[in-house]
Amino acid sequence: MAKGTVAYKILESHLVSGKLIPGEEIAIKIDQTLTQDATGTMAYLQFEAMGVDRVKTELSVSYIDHNMLQTDYKNPDDHKYLMSVAKRYGIWLSKPGNGICHQVHLERFAKPGKTLLGSDSHTPTAGGMGMIAIGAGGLEVASAMAGEPFYMKMPKIVGVHLKGKLPDWVTAKDIILELLRRLTVKGGVGKIFEYFGEGIKELSVPERATITNMGAELGATTSIFPSDEITRAYLRAQGREEDWVEILPDPDAEYDEIIEIDLSQLEPLIACPHSPDNVVPVREVEGIKVDQVVIGSCTNSSFVDLTRAAKLLEGRKVHPDVIFAVAPGSKQALELITQNGALLTFLKAGARILESACGPCIGMGFAPPSGGVSIRSFNRNFEGRSGTPDAKVYLASPEVCVACAIAGEIIDPRKLGIPWVKVEMPERFPYGDEAFIEPLPEEEAKKVEIYRGPNIKPLPEFDELPESIEGEVSLIVGDNITTDHIMPAGAKILPLRSNIYAISEYVYHYVDPDFVKRAKEIRDKKGKANIIVGGENYGQGSSREHAALAPRFLGVRAVIAKSFARIHHANLVNFGIVPLEFKHKEDYHKFSLGDELLIPDLKNRLQEGKEIVVINKTTGEEIVCTYNLTPKQISVLLKGGLLNWIKSKQGVKA
Repeated sequence: MAKGTVAYKILESHLVSGKLIPGEEIAIKIDQTLTQDATGTMAYLQFEAMGVDRVKTELSVSYIDHNMLQTDYKNPDDHKYLMSVAKRYGIWLSKPGNGICHQVHLERFAKPGKTLLGSDSHTPTAGGMGMIAIGAGGLEVASAMAGEPFYMKMPKIVGVHLKGKLPDWVTAKDIILELLRRLTVKGGVGKIFEYFGEGIKELSVPERATITNMGAELGATTSIFPSDEITRAYLRAQGREEDWVEILPDPDAEYDEIIEIDLSQLEPLIACPHSPDNVVPVREVEGIKVDQVVIGSCTNSSFVDLTRAAKLLEGRKVHPDVIFAVAPGSKQALELITQNGALLTFLKAGARILESACGPCIGMGFAPPSGGVSIRSFNRNFEGRSGTPDAKVYLASPEVCVACAIAGEIIDPRKLGIPWVKVEMPERFPYGDEAFIEPLPEEEAKKVEIYRGPNIKPLPEFDELPESIEGEVSLIVGDNITTDHIMPAGAKILPLRSNIYAISEYVYHYVDPDFVKRAKEIRDKKGKANIIVGGENYGQGSSREHAALAPRFLGVRAVIAKSFARIHHANLVNFGIVPLEFKHKEDYHKFSLGDELLIPDLKNRLQEGKEIVVINKTTGEEIVCTYNLTPKQISVLLKGGLLNWIKSKQGVKA
């Protein structure tokens, strides 16, 4: 047990049940929640279905930052729904243009020592403030708003010891890219990364947040920094010094594992297509012609990133062949670079200024050209995520982005001969709170009528888990399948997030265009289920629960994989899909598309803790499967999903 660590102290103070022993099921009290419009609309539909009259957290915030392109009625209708729900249930609302949820939450709401659950995989960004901040599916966030604790397996607490000082042109982004290079996208599963050592004094809160943000790419439960004098200075500049508490690891704190990084030995790094862990030194891929560069996303769009990028661009021009864009992470950051002149520097250099929103990171505008090379200060570069299926997306620090924009090709920024610049913390931030809508008093809130546009459809009802599952293999996929593969993002599909009937038409759309048709045919056979076979780390990436909800609507009742990513595994359970793991991974090869399968006595075996036998009726083989489920998750599966489980617990009629 990693007693004396920052993470352990916060978890211990919020423990509702269980023991803080790695692998044991625990339940923790949630102080704050956040949602964004791409996941939040469904989360609030689920919250409404729970029959609770007002949120029970200390603070809940609804952000509108993803579905910002308003090409028809769908997105603005959803935004209007979110605004009315926030008024009705006592939730803060961040209006469109106020900024990206993680950046804005860090600035205005994150508090050291508190817990935050968010319906977005990059919620751990707030760990840069000394919070336990965890990404989850919207249904779990809705449960937290209804007063339920959050259940999970206690992760290992891994200490990341930062030693030494960062050289010029090496930044916080390179620290997390180095970890991804070492550990891969599944190296953090079942772990919390806690940063300590003299090296953390080098990093401002926004820089710490860059690292905790991209901890999601490791598959980590969350990442966290201590709350120290640097945290205090940031909160003071935000006008929130009263929110500061000191939380440091004890001198004799023990970690379950320790990783050491000598900052002085790092150099500028870059993640090559098409995975955040495909990391090499920039100098190894120099000379590749660049079509597009963009600075932004919840990873690198803070005042630190924007101000330094602008200073490095002073007196210089973007290369004629490069389209360069900047997306400030928040209204506050945009106000600050307007005040300090950085915005004018970007404009004079030839940059486009995009809205303060997620935008290009989720394929919502600023897509690269066909086969184009795009250098981005983002956190994900999965194939097709940018909106262009054959684009080659690289991930790097804003400083490397600037160098590539000037040179017109990938270049080690140290070769440009530009002097390095330091960015000082402002004494006071422009708070930028004008675009928040505060919660209404309870009696006034009860009078609010919730707006529902034609794109908002009621949740489908799902039945309980059957005694046995009989079905067909409707899809076989390989390793590291992402939620982008399962339920694509982008300007065409994201606006359908509040309409499960419409969005389910796009499940696995770019992997197998025939999947939906095949799944419906199997679903419509009486008593038949769809069963998907997958490889390692199935479901990595975003927290989008639609990647479980939509397959469930299409009749998927089980996924058999070599291993699962944490959030998607939880989402499968929450929607009544059984996540099974091969006892012997080579059994993955014993399935073919269309095989008829029987999973007998499933309900009893789950209740009794027995291994599951999958009978391939087509080949006659029997495959043994295991499962990584807590007692609570088993009870949720038996009910057919978390919403059914909560309704039965609270006595709410379906």
